[in-house]
Amino acid sequence: MWEVILDAFLDTLVVFPFLLVIYILIEFLEHRTSFTRNHKILQGNLAPLIGSATGLVPQCGFSVMAAKLYDKGLIRTGTLLAVLLATSDEAFIILLSSGTAAAAIMPLVVIKLFVGAGIGYLVNFLYSAEKLSDAGLEEIHAYSCGREHEGHSDLKVFIVNPLLHSLKIAFYLLIVNLVFGFIIDAVGEEQIAASMLGGAYFQPFITALIGLIPNCASSAIITGTYVHGGITFGSCVAGLCANAGLGLVVLFKNTKKLKRNLVFVLTMYLISTAVGIIVNSFMVLLNLI
Repeated sequence: MWEVILDAFLDTLVVFPFLLVIYILIEFLEHRTSFTRNHKILQGNLAPLIGSATGLVPQCGFSVMAAKLYDKGLIRTGTLLAVLLATSDEAFIILLSSGTAAAAIMPLVVIKLFVGAGIGYLVNFLYSAEKLSDAGLEEIHAYSCGREHEGHSDLKVFIVNPLLHSLKIAFYLLIVNLVFGFIIDAVGEEQIAASMLGGAYFQPFITALIGLIPNCASSAIITGTYVHGGITFGSCVAGLCANAGLGLVVLFKNTKKLKRNLVFVLTMYLISTAVGIIVNSFMVLLNLI
């Protein structure tokens, strides 16, 4: 038992410095990024593509920003969906720091960019009569997980916040490492691998549901489970397509639009599940799982 705990702790410890460096860099990016002044770039013909590319940035601040702009009527429905479907929260960072699983980053980026932009263009086409507001809007920065930076010292913004965020993600990864460590110790890797094929068409329904949880823990758990071989790549894609960080929370703050918000959640769940099943189907055909 103690060997499993030690291995899980050491595996997490190796990842931690990498997480910290990346989150510090992201804080610098967020501090200098404001889409409010240039929100019109999310209103033109390239809006779904730009929105999808923006959502790929590894944090949920852009989904929060897009939800605020949408609630003010400054971007269209398809553009918001493009951002939400492309958002992966912590996934890319965890994959990048996980060794061999980092190879999954590029196919994941391509799939999420294609799905986000494709669905965005389709929805904007179907709702071509949707009108946008010309009203002004206060400055909105793409802060991680909705955190506000104003009034905070540089030390807190660029060191303390990344440190705390890195510790939180490392804690989630430690839990995942411990769980899989004990499972592998008790069951064996062969048994786990043998059970994956049967779940290739069922897993996306579960992972997409987990992805809808508005917390960075969901993306960490989904990605960590994939790294350990607990779910297929398509199932991971399903969970991460549904994972929009706190973007959905911002929408649900508008209680007058409850029906609209529920439609958003259901749409994201169905699209994410379908994408996961399609990816898994291709992988089965290619004998990759």
